Amino acid sequence: MWPIVLLAALWMSVTLGMGAYATPLGPWYYGLRKPSWQPPDWLFGPAWTLIFALAAAAAIIAWRSPNPAPAARPLLVTAYLANGVLNTCWSVLFFTLRRPDWALLEVPVLWLSIFGMIAAIRPLAARAAWLLVPYVLWVSFAAVLNLAITRLNH
Repeated sequence: MWPIVLLAALWMSVTLGMGAYATPLGPWYYGLRKPSWQPPDWLFGPAWTLIFALAAAAAIIAWRSPNPAPAARPLLVTAYLANGVLNTCWSVLFFTLRRPDWALLEVPVLWLSIFGMIAAIRPLAARAAWLLVPYVLWVSFAAVLNLAITRLNH
Protein backbone atom coordinates (compact mmCIF):
# COMPACT_ATOMS: atom_id res chain seq x y z
CA MET A 1 0.00 0.00 0.00
CA TRP A 2 2.78 2.48 0.80
CA PRO A 3 4.11 2.69 -2.77
CA ILE A 4 0.75 3.95 -4.08
CA VAL A 5 0.43 6.41 -1.19
CA LEU A 6 3.91 7.74 -1.99
CA LEU A 7 3.11 7.94 -5.71
CA ALA A 8 -0.15 9.79 -5.03
CA ALA A 9 1.67 12.18 -2.68
CA LEU A 10 4.37 12.69 -5.32
CA TRP A 11 1.76 13.47 -8.00
CA MET A 12 0.09 15.93 -5.65
CA SER A 13 3.35 17.61 -4.61
CA VAL A 14 4.77 17.88 -8.13
CA THR A 15 1.52 19.20 -9.59
CA LEU A 16 1.09 21.74 -6.79
CA GLY A 17 4.76 22.73 -6.96
CA MET A 18 4.81 23.18 -10.72
CA GLY A 19 1.58 25.18 -10.59
CA ALA A 20 2.94 27.40 -7.81
CA TYR A 21 6.22 27.92 -9.68
CA ALA A 22 4.30 28.94 -12.80
CA THR A 23 2.16 31.41 -10.81
CA PRO A 24 4.23 34.49 -10.05
CA LEU A 25 2.02 37.12 -8.43
CA GLY A 26 3.94 40.17 -9.52
CA PRO A 27 3.13 43.61 -10.92
CA TRP A 28 1.47 42.22 -14.04
CA TYR A 29 -1.01 40.14 -12.04
CA TYR A 30 -1.71 42.86 -9.48
CA GLY A 31 -2.26 45.33 -12.33
CA LEU A 32 -5.05 43.25 -13.85
CA ARG A 33 -8.63 44.38 -13.41
CA LYS A 34 -10.46 41.65 -11.48
CA PRO A 35 -14.10 41.17 -10.55
CA SER A 36 -15.18 42.23 -7.08
CA TRP A 37 -16.21 38.65 -6.28
CA GLN A 38 -12.75 37.18 -6.77
CA PRO A 39 -11.62 35.36 -3.60
CA PRO A 40 -8.55 36.70 -1.79
CA ASP A 41 -5.22 35.45 -3.14
CA TRP A 42 -4.41 33.57 0.08
CA LEU A 43 -7.41 31.24 -0.46
CA PHE A 44 -6.12 29.67 -3.68
CA GLY A 45 -3.23 27.73 -2.12
CA PRO A 46 -5.32 25.98 0.56
CA ALA A 47 -8.13 25.32 -1.94
CA TRP A 48 -5.77 23.66 -4.42
CA THR A 49 -4.11 21.68 -1.65
CA LEU A 50 -7.45 20.30 -0.46
CA ILE A 51 -8.56 19.50 -4.01
CA PHE A 52 -5.36 17.62 -4.80
CA ALA A 53 -5.45 15.81 -1.45
CA LEU A 54 -8.94 14.57 -2.32
CA ALA A 55 -7.79 13.58 -5.81
CA ALA A 56 -4.80 11.69 -4.37
CA ALA A 57 -7.09 9.93 -1.89
CA ALA A 58 -9.39 8.90 -4.76
CA ALA A 59 -6.42 7.44 -6.64
CA ILE A 60 -5.28 5.46 -3.60
CA ILE A 61 -8.76 4.07 -2.99
CA ALA A 62 -9.14 3.12 -6.66
CA TRP A 63 -5.67 1.53 -6.82
CA ARG A 64 -6.46 -0.67 -3.83
CA SER A 65 -9.56 -2.04 -5.57
CA PRO A 66 -9.58 -5.83 -5.59
CA ASN A 67 -9.35 -7.56 -8.98
CA PRO A 68 -9.00 -4.57 -11.30
CA ALA A 69 -9.12 -5.08 -15.04
CA PRO A 70 -5.62 -5.42 -16.53
CA ALA A 71 -5.69 -1.95 -18.12
CA ALA A 72 -7.33 -0.19 -15.15
CA ARG A 73 -4.23 0.81 -13.23
CA PRO A 74 -2.20 2.01 -16.24
CA LEU A 75 -5.24 4.04 -17.32
CA LEU A 76 -5.49 5.55 -13.83
CA VAL A 77 -1.82 6.57 -13.87
CA THR A 78 -2.11 8.00 -17.38
CA ALA A 79 -5.21 10.03 -16.45
CA TYR A 80 -3.48 11.52 -13.41
CA LEU A 81 -0.26 12.34 -15.26
CA ALA A 82 -2.18 14.01 -18.10
CA ASN A 83 -4.21 16.04 -15.62
CA GLY A 84 -1.08 17.18 -13.77
CA VAL A 85 0.43 18.42 -17.03
CA LEU A 86 -2.77 20.17 -18.14
CA ASN A 87 -3.30 21.79 -14.75
CA THR A 88 0.24 23.17 -14.88
CA CYS A 89 -0.29 24.33 -18.47
CA TRP A 90 -3.19 26.51 -17.37
CA SER A 91 -0.93 28.29 -14.85
CA VAL A 92 1.80 28.70 -17.45
CA LEU A 93 -0.63 30.19 -19.97
CA PHE A 94 -2.33 32.54 -17.51
CA PHE A 95 0.55 33.66 -15.28
CA THR A 96 3.88 32.88 -16.95
CA LEU A 97 2.90 33.80 -20.51
CA ARG A 98 0.39 36.40 -19.24
CA ARG A 99 -2.32 35.16 -21.58
CA PRO A 100 -5.59 34.75 -19.69
CA ASP A 101 -7.34 34.39 -23.07
CA TRP A 102 -5.19 31.35 -23.99
CA ALA A 103 -5.69 29.89 -20.51
CA LEU A 104 -9.44 30.17 -21.02
CA LEU A 105 -9.14 28.16 -24.23
CA GLU A 106 -7.30 25.44 -22.31
CA VAL A 107 -10.03 25.04 -19.67
CA PRO A 108 -12.20 22.58 -21.69
CA VAL A 109 -9.19 20.31 -22.12
CA LEU A 110 -8.49 20.55 -18.38
CA TRP A 111 -12.13 19.66 -17.68
CA LEU A 112 -11.83 16.65 -19.97
CA SER A 113 -8.76 15.51 -18.08
CA ILE A 114 -10.66 15.68 -14.77
CA PHE A 115 -13.51 13.68 -16.28
CA GLY A 116 -10.85 11.28 -17.57
CA MET A 117 -9.68 10.81 -13.99
CA ILE A 118 -13.26 10.19 -12.90
CA ALA A 119 -13.76 7.69 -15.74
CA ALA A 120 -10.56 5.87 -14.72
CA ILE A 121 -11.56 5.72 -11.05
CA ARG A 122 -15.25 4.87 -11.40
CA PRO A 123 -14.88 1.20 -12.47
CA LEU A 124 -12.45 0.60 -9.63
CA ALA A 125 -14.17 2.51 -6.82
CA ALA A 126 -17.34 4.37 -7.78
CA ARG A 127 -17.61 6.21 -4.46
CA ALA A 128 -14.02 7.44 -4.72
CA ALA A 129 -14.88 9.18 -8.00
CA TRP A 130 -17.08 11.55 -5.96
CA LEU A 131 -13.91 12.89 -4.32
CA LEU A 132 -13.14 14.63 -7.63
CA VAL A 133 -16.37 16.66 -7.66
CA PRO A 134 -14.73 19.57 -5.75
CA TYR A 135 -12.01 19.62 -8.43
CA VAL A 136 -14.60 19.95 -11.21
CA LEU A 137 -16.45 22.66 -9.27
CA TRP A 138 -13.27 24.63 -8.47
CA VAL A 139 -12.04 24.52 -12.07
CA SER A 140 -15.52 25.59 -13.19
CA PHE A 141 -15.40 28.55 -10.79
CA ALA A 142 -11.86 29.35 -11.94
CA ALA A 143 -13.04 29.27 -15.55
CA VAL A 144 -15.76 31.83 -14.81
CA LEU A 145 -13.18 33.97 -13.01
CA ASN A 146 -10.76 33.53 -15.92
CA LEU A 147 -13.50 34.67 -18.33
CA ALA A 148 -14.28 37.72 -16.20
CA ILE A 149 -10.61 38.72 -16.01
CA THR A 150 -10.21 38.22 -19.76
CA ARG A 151 -13.20 40.42 -20.49
CA LEU A 152 -12.15 43.11 -18.02
CA ASN A 153 -8.67 43.35 -19.52
CA HIS A 154 -9.33 43.28 -23.26
